[in-house]
Amino acid sequence: MKPRHKRALLIGTGLVLLAGAVTLVLTAFQQNLVFFFTPSQIAANEAPVGKPFRIGGMVEEGSLKRGGDGLTVQFKVTDTAKSVQVKYTGILPDLFKEGKGVVAQGRLGPDGVFQATEVLAKHDENYMPPEAAHALSQAEAEKAAKSVVSPGAQR
Repeated sequence: MKPRHKRALLIGTGLVLLAGAVTLVLTAFQQNLVFFFTPSQIAANEAPVGKPFRIGGMVEEGSLKRGGDGLTVQFKVTDTAKSVQVKYTGILPDLFKEGKGVVAQGRLGPDGVFQATEVLAKHDENYMPPEAAHALSQAEAEKAAKSVVSPGAQR
């Protein structure tokens, strides 16, 4: 084999190995990519059914129900505009409470119930994921805009 052919074979082999490595990295990245959705986005059917994602917001007051086994809980996550029912089996974080911020990871079932595999509670009183904070402020602004009465409507 001539040196020119050896060099071409070496370069070709290197390119194939590089392409394989890039493919493996992109596949791993795609499998571990988890999106974040708010309850309003889920209500608007923007969230994928059956695929993993995160939901964030506040635990709705009075929505926490514990199962008989001591590990199963159901609660609603709200962004003050819409709520989504969440079901989780496992040990909840110590800081988990009604009226506090929460992020849950799992899948949305065909029945509209979010089956959580992991529940995270905020770790201090100032922390909230940026997406959840934005969704809460946007939902509150929409509520305020709807509650404003036009001047011509009062008589």
